[in-house]
Amino acid sequence: MTESNVTGGPAGFDAVLFDFGGVFIDSPFAVAEAAAAKLGLHPDELMAVVFGPYDSDTDHPWHRLERGELSFDAARDEIRRLSLGAGTVELDPMAVLAELGSGGRGVREFMVDVVRDVRSTGVRTGVVTNNIAEFAEYWRPMIPLDELFDDVVDSSQVGLRKPDPAIYLLACERLSVDPARTVFVDDFDGNVVGAEAVGMVGVACGWTRESSAEAALVLRGLLGLAGA
Repeated sequence: MTESNVTGGPAGFDAVLFDFGGVFIDSPFAVAEAAAAKLGLHPDELMAVVFGPYDSDTDHPWHRLERGELSFDAARDEIRRLSLGAGTVELDPMAVLAELGSGGRGVREFMVDVVRDVRSTGVRTGVVTNNIAEFAEYWRPMIPLDELFDDVVDSSQVGLRKPDPAIYLLACERLSVDPARTVFVDDFDGNVVGAEAVGMVGVACGWTRESSAEAALVLRGLLGLAGA
């Protein structure tokens, strides 16, 4: 978290932007780590093949998929070929993510409560998610998006993905807020760094439910909310 941009407690912020996966539900990166262990691979090896260098925005098939440039089936085929070319077992991204949301822990309601409390102060809220078009029907109904957020920026719809500075600036433009008066919450450190690079205050929530709960307390503290 970068606190140097804080400009005066709750009144210093006009908006809070949240990632979706890893903030409101289990992190896909934690699931990928578990999948790597089952396959006898180092997590970094699996992540590089399936998701590419995730702290960059590249032409890796998963990145193109998240920007809406490839269909899921086309990206899946390319990733399978990449895995074989890298000398690992054939990696299917659907199999890697199969356990996402199946751990019985569901939505992190404490983070939903934070959003409601943020909104009660008059601060605007939004989602900025790297996602894919084919998954929209599954993740969007998981929480009441229209009730909780003023806007949702989905990478597959806007053709941009984190950590490209343009997606953070677009999210702020759509909410008519200054990045310097905006907090950004994400489970992936590289995405938080990207937000901080455009002037936002970043809160990294980590990949676990416990670290996410700690981040929720940090966010409450930044905004002067009860429960901090």
